[in-house]
Amino acid sequence: MSTLQDLIPVVNKLQDILTSTNLTELDLPILSVIGSQSAGKSSVLENIVGKDFLPRGTGIVTRRPLILQLINIKAGDPLIDRKAGVTTDLDSEPDTETLEEHLRYFSGGNREDSKQPIKEWSEFLHIPGKRFYNFDNVKHEIEKETARVAGKNKGISRIPINLKVYSPNVLNLTMVDLPGLTKIPIGDQPTDIERQITNLVLEYISKPNSIILAVTPANVDLVNSEALKLARQVDPRGDRTIGILSKLDLMDRGTNAIDILTGKVYPLKLGFIGVVNRSQQDIASNKALEDSIDAEKQFFQTHPAYRSISSRCGTAYLAKTLNRILMNHIRDRLPDIKARLNTLIGQAEQNLATYGDQLCVTEENRGTLILQLMTKFSTGFITSIDGTSSEISTKELCGGARIYYVYNEVLGRSLKSINPLQNLSVADIRTAIRNSTGPRPSLFVPELAFDLLVKPQIKLLEAPAHRCVELVYEELMKICHTCGPKELERYPKLRAKLIEVVSELLQERLGPTSKYVQSLIDINRTYINTNNPGFIGAARAMAAVVKERQIRKQHRHQQLGTAQKKVTETLGSGKSGSDYLLSPISSSGRTILGEKSAIDGVRKHTKDTSKPIKTDKDTFLNFFFGKDTSKQDPSPSVDELASSTPDTTTEEMDTGIDTGSFIARDENNVGTLHFHDPTVSLYEEQMDKLSLSLGTIDEREEMECELIRRLIVSYFGIIRQTIQDQVPKAIMFLLVNYCKDSVQNTLVQKLYKESLFEALLYEDENIVQERDKCKKQLELYKSASDVIADVL
Repeated sequence: MSTLQDLIPVVNKLQDILTSTNLTELDLPILSVIGSQSAGKSSVLENIVGKDFLPRGTGIVTRRPLILQLINIKAGDPLIDRKAGVTTDLDSEPDTETLEEHLRYFSGGNREDSKQPIKEWSEFLHIPGKRFYNFDNVKHEIEKETARVAGKNKGISRIPINLKVYSPNVLNLTMVDLPGLTKIPIGDQPTDIERQITNLVLEYISKPNSIILAVTPANVDLVNSEALKLARQVDPRGDRTIGILSKLDLMDRGTNAIDILTGKVYPLKLGFIGVVNRSQQDIASNKALEDSIDAEKQFFQTHPAYRSISSRCGTAYLAKTLNRILMNHIRDRLPDIKARLNTLIGQAEQNLATYGDQLCVTEENRGTLILQLMTKFSTGFITSIDGTSSEISTKELCGGARIYYVYNEVLGRSLKSINPLQNLSVADIRTAIRNSTGPRPSLFVPELAFDLLVKPQIKLLEAPAHRCVELVYEELMKICHTCGPKELERYPKLRAKLIEVVSELLQERLGPTSKYVQSLIDINRTYINTNNPGFIGAARAMAAVVKERQIRKQHRHQQLGTAQKKVTETLGSGKSGSDYLLSPISSSGRTILGEKSAIDGVRKHTKDTSKPIKTDKDTFLNFFFGKDTSKQDPSPSVDELASSTPDTTTEEMDTGIDTGSFIARDENNVGTLHFHDPTVSLYEEQMDKLSLSLGTIDEREEMECELIRRLIVSYFGIIRQTIQDQVPKAIMFLLVNYCKDSVQNTLVQKLYKESLFEALLYEDENIVQERDKCKKQLELYKSASDVIADVL
């Protein structure tokens, strides 16, 4: 490793690299000078440099960070000699004699000696190849460059100015002079100037490799120091903060800052250093900095309070201390910087690899490159579907997992949410049964009615099945747009063509898949297979209906028996019927009228039970043999037939209408009957839209409807399960697997043509720019690494 004196120039070189390229990834060791306005920051820096070169004035003068690199040169240093192509600020005035030369001439020297190469000069990074020997010109250039970037309205800018000072009278240091902290905007300053300056200062001093120089005037109470306040925010333990007390000569008579300088008031690990700056009168009278430094030294040696620590005060001691602290800090941080650079180099190389090398694409290997990219694209498409891709997300479902979700969740829930009896009322079932029998009464439930009713219900499964096909197609399209390798970003036209070809393949397979799914629905609607093992069948369905009706009847008989027993007990208590009618409420809380109706119901039930009771077996047989169970006595008795008059027909008895009033004899055509019906128009209107009324349903029809409903539910469940099983299989076979198997061949057939190679391998201009930028960045990292390697 080189000497410590070589470390600061190394950091200066790194600082030039970062500043010239606006790289912010590296945190370099630097001395950050902060303080309030008029705290003496500029005077401290000028004392360290030994030159008056910083702008002065009222308000904010330092409006851009000034990175000041002090470089110590010795006699005979090769840097002193001007190289070819290097200009100076004195070239425009070659015969101008400087004040230093003039004084040297009148003090006994000769002008020939004064023409020796000047050993002190400055250089700006934004003006490469130009030296400033006159430091007044340096001051003017700083003002000019500040106004160029930050404007003339007293605003500030984060873009720094880099200034190098070469002199045999300075120690190697790298400092940054930051704008002075202010509270109130003055003149045309921005209203948020305080916030802007504070953020800018924190941006520099918050970096761990920054040594903070907190300048505080001694004639202001230390508790009001804005510099120390900001330094504590980012360095609460004071490990990398140096306190600088300025204007010690301006303190009130009888007071001193010895306790602060010795660390008794505000302890800092790096301590406090006191300095005495030039007064405003000294600046106005152009007092030389050499004389000012001598006066400072005399002040500390003769002051009764500071005499004991005079060797640890003053600008000279401050420069040496900063040089030592900075070198040690660089020595400690340089290995970390080297490691950070290696990491950045690796990242830059990876990024450059993704952009590819433009020089490696030739006419001979263009076809191979396109084939490789096609293979990577198709492989990415297949692995995304199969779930074997190396870039599987852990945050959300992707690829084939989304297709499974469509099969299991979307399709399954959609099918389960369909009601098998949706849009199917009892009136619809009765109408279908009646229409299936034609003009004849039915002995059994017609099978045609079941077919007519179940087929529209099966059609309800069509919409979810087609929606499943569409969702899988959309998921495959998403996979197609996201499965490409990163290398394809270089060639947007090739990537667009690959996506276009795969999209066309998916579109071609969408039609056959949808047709096959439609055929599954049509197949199940075309032939109703009631011999399916899972079908409940008419016998089991009827047995279930009869059993349910038996349970309901038993429950109803139990209720009637309980009511009859209660009424019998109540009658046995001796109450008369008038008591029931007069008493509004019985002892049980029910109304007497309710009990009376219950009594009537019991009597009616007793009367009905006097007739022969039909068994459930009779009811079941009667249903299948077509007997009308709603009529209790289907054939009238002999006495009833005899009591009816011969002139009254059965129709007249049922309707109560005298048919004689509708019959008239035609005088011209004797023996011909003509019916004159005044309500014929009303009947014709009813026949135009004839429907069954729910109020006319009997027990037989009720059982028939319940039987049909049970059969529809059973058969619909079988078809629904079949569709839920067959539709995903059809989609996988006809769409997903077909595209997986043929995607590679399709891409080669349509795109592997020599006439298309040039167009397909056209690079995006943005990619070219990014690659060039990445190359430059990699070169800078490597050059910075080489600089560090010289001292490590």
